[in-house]
Amino acid sequence: MIRSDELRLDLTFAALANATRRAILARLAVGEATVNELAEPFNMSLPAISKHIKVLERAGLVIQGQKAQYRPCRLDAAPLQEIASWTDQYRAIWEARFDRMENTINQLKNKEQDHE
Repeated sequence: MIRSDELRLDLTFAALANATRRAILARLAVGEATVNELAEPFNMSLPAISKHIKVLERAGLVIQGQKAQYRPCRLDAAPLQEIASWTDQYRAIWEARFDRMENTINQLKNKEQDHE
């Protein structure tokens, strides 16, 4: 059985796997925008952009509001913080491996200098 936090991570990673959706998030990091504004830099239809926005909404990365006749979108960065927290648990492992690799490289360099 998949836990809800694992499902949220899956949805967030899936949403971030697409360059168009990442570009939409980058635009929303500047401030809220309408679907038309989000579609401007892309060579795709409004329904296609809307589908990307729906994926981002399901992942909790975008919130679409209602103001009069238009529905502005805004970024909700909470799922990105969840990814950061998830990756942080592996940081110590990565850093230890990089430290070992650096030590090995330095040892090889020292042996090479000793032979010269």
